[in-house]
Amino acid sequence: MAKIDWEKHIVAWQGSGLSQAAYCRREGLSGSSFSQRLREYRAEAVVDSQALIPVRVEPAAPAAGSLVLHCGQDQRLEIPASVSPRWLAELLQCLG
Repeated sequence: MAKIDWEKHIVAWQGSGLSQAAYCRREGLSGSSFSQRLREYRAEAVVDSQALIPVRVEPAAPAAGSLVLHCGQDQRLEIPASVSPRWLAELLQCLG
């Protein structure tokens, strides 16, 4: 029996417009196996998206104030108040 390339099937299913059940019927796949592999695939994607990102540190220009984000008991991030709202929104989205 040939090894099933689950990632290939998941990508194909996502682009097919079919329900999982319909895709599995068409391809002769076990629906429960497909669902399990899809959960694993998505879990890996979450782990990959939490990888470290490169950061460039530059000298801070004097700011007329700052924003302080408290991230847990011993963590805080101080950001100049002059940062763009778009950049701050992207940062907050990355922090989850």
